[in-house]
Amino acid sequence: MLIFPAIDLYQGQAVRLLRGNYDDMTVYDKEPLNTAKKFEEAGAQWLHVVDLEGAKTGTTANLETIIKIISSCKLQCEVGGGVRSMQIIERYINAGVSRVILGTAAVTEKNFVEEAVKNFGEKIAVGVDIKDDFVAIKGWQENSNLEAISFCERMQNIGIKTIICTDISKDGAMKGTNFDLYKTLTNKLQINIIASGGVSSLDDVKELAKLNLYGAIIGKAYYTGAISIKEAIEVARS
Repeated sequence: MLIFPAIDLYQGQAVRLLRGNYDDMTVYDKEPLNTAKKFEEAGAQWLHVVDLEGAKTGTTANLETIIKIISSCKLQCEVGGGVRSMQIIERYINAGVSRVILGTAAVTEKNFVEEAVKNFGEKIAVGVDIKDDFVAIKGWQENSNLEAISFCERMQNIGIKTIICTDISKDGAMKGTNFDLYKTLTNKLQINIIASGGVSSLDDVKELAKLNLYGAIIGKAYYTGAISIKEAIEVARS
């Protein structure tokens, strides 16, 4: 299992939200490149980046910061947050992003997802943010009427090879992750599943690795010192 250390960007800074609440934001690094380099030194292969402003507005507000990170590190980078047009996908891929994550657009525009997969193949992933068993959209501010598991199956049928699945209730709370959810997903799907939300300890990493997931995202647990990325990578490999 791969470890995906996370950087959430807001106004060019590395921040974290509690359960997706923009009013409960903590700034951890005013220069995110420094954090990315620490991840690289720890042995990470990938970086998970979310443009929090983009998630709300559908823009690429932090593109310059993302380009700076990509051009200064050897990490492969997946980016999400506000990717709602083919132009934005192209902008990110041209900037060197390895995988672009569709969120709200994957829910609201089925044809857009199909076209993106047709044009860019495995460079397209879908972020499935779950709140009360349904898919949330627009930076977690709204709930859709789509049941999460069924939506994941639909994405697989379209041709999506990777999903990033987040239980919003666990995100940033440091109280463990939703193992039952990921066990269900691995039983029902034949695609890469990245666990996100609530990965709070090395024990969480160990249990997720037992499910044979493709990856797990570590965010707040790193920033609070609860998890060493280097140790998490070692546990995930073993």
